[in-house]
Amino acid sequence: MLEGYRAASGRLEPVWTLEIQTLPRDVDRILDAVMAVYPLSYGRYQRNASVSAVGKETAQPEPGSTTHTHVEGFSPGATETYPMVELKISVVRDLTVLERVMDAVIAVHHYEEPVIFVREDWVSRAAYDPTRDNPNRWWNDGRGLPDKIALIE
Repeated sequence: MLEGYRAASGRLEPVWTLEIQTLPRDVDRILDAVMAVYPLSYGRYQRNASVSAVGKETAQPEPGSTTHTHVEGFSPGATETYPMVELKISVVRDLTVLERVMDAVIAVHHYEEPVIFVREDWVSRAAYDPTRDNPNRWWNDGRGLPDKIALIE
């Protein structure tokens, strides 16, 4: 249905969006691993991702879980809560690409069973023109780019 979408402002492309729950300190490690197998391109930019503000994840590990196996004195069923962010990336809808990216993420993730949601989405691609004189663009609005964030943590 969206394959025929053609607005003057650009088009839509089919992608898979991966939403990965992870520790804030592990975002760059995951992105580096993905970049080794896929460029995370968005238009003329690479390593594109979004990272949520730090929130919480909670779980109750069962008997025989890794937590039960490796944390001395842990009682199965006890609730644990840790800091986490949601890391979102998108890849073309190509199973080979998705398999490589998933393998890369799982290989470097701190959990043996990471929470990763995969959705079929459509992503916008603008009618790109870096010299456009639109007054709302950052290079024309007098404000420029926002201040950079040095670290995710």
